[in-house]
Amino acid sequence: MTALTRMPLASLTTARVGGPARRYLEAETEDELIIAVRAADEAGEPLLIIGGGSNLLISDEGFDGAVIHIASRGLDIREAGDGTAVLRAEAGHPWDELVAHTLSEGFSGLEALSGIPGLAGATPVQNVGAYGADVSQSITSVRAWDRTERAVVEFANADLGFGYRDSVLKRSTVNGSPRYVVLTVEFALSKGSTSAPVRYAELARALGVDIGERADAVDVRREVLRLRAGKGMVLDASDPDTYSTGSFFTNPIVDEATAAALPADAPRYPVADPGKVKLSAAWLISHAGFRKGFGLAPGDGTGGRASLSTKHTLAVTNRGEASAEDLLVIARAVASGVEKAFGIRLHPEPLLVNCAL
Repeated sequence: MTALTRMPLASLTTARVGGPARRYLEAETEDELIIAVRAADEAGEPLLIIGGGSNLLISDEGFDGAVIHIASRGLDIREAGDGTAVLRAEAGHPWDELVAHTLSEGFSGLEALSGIPGLAGATPVQNVGAYGADVSQSITSVRAWDRTERAVVEFANADLGFGYRDSVLKRSTVNGSPRYVVLTVEFALSKGSTSAPVRYAELARALGVDIGERADAVDVRREVLRLRAGKGMVLDASDPDTYSTGSFFTNPIVDEATAAALPADAPRYPVADPGKVKLSAAWLISHAGFRKGFGLAPGDGTGGRASLSTKHTLAVTNRGEASAEDLLVIARAVASGVEKAFGIRLHPEPLLVNCAL
């Protein structure tokens, strides 16, 4: 198990910001991960768990404690006799590599989640989703180390309390320090080349199908990767628009009266909660007067070091020399502007460590 002191955390996050860790360890196996977590807890040391760093914004001061980077890898597919299978993934396995592997092995179900950065173990925490799909639709179980009970526990799908970009795992995490450290995740797959139903209008149009219809799963992956790349949502070292945490704000869920007060063309989406409506954060941001690339012009607040993406208004990007505070300056301006224009407060999607919006 690799151990370092004063490790710069910016190198471990897709936003490329964050100060040093007092103590840094890389755990390459499940046993190493549990040992490292137990040692930090027994020493009373603050603990931050990092996976792919794609949904994480760490302060410029860094983290005064132990930072454990999950680097366990491994995939195992077990077929059933009914045309289905279960994929078991180690927490540290790269997510998009996992999706590509399922398709190459002749299984479908995860194709709409192609191109999302990060690791398999983070997906149930955030209920990661895109293009009308999220992992709550396919996860069957999660094994985790319970730091309170000091034991390995297993969650069935129903135990995880999934919501929009939310779960029991996320709700029990404080400042990057989780009660439950994910060890493995199991996903239900279908055997064959046909995708899950296409649930997102933009993706359906790209594929030439109606919403609810299926397509070839490999075609779905190709179009999702193309659409994400066009929005700067596929990591590319040559493109500063991809130096971000992805979408910085979640789509707000509001009561029907609040939604009714918006202009008629404001997008509205149904949710499971009675009397509630989901709105488009991107629409609110752009209609509050924030353009693509806000932050690049003189006087926008960060000297051009940080800005909204030049491809869409949901990502706050590091243009190459930004600090965590620079990214927060842009995010705060946007959140305040939307609240002033519409009376709706946007909330961050990434985990903010030792900093706040």
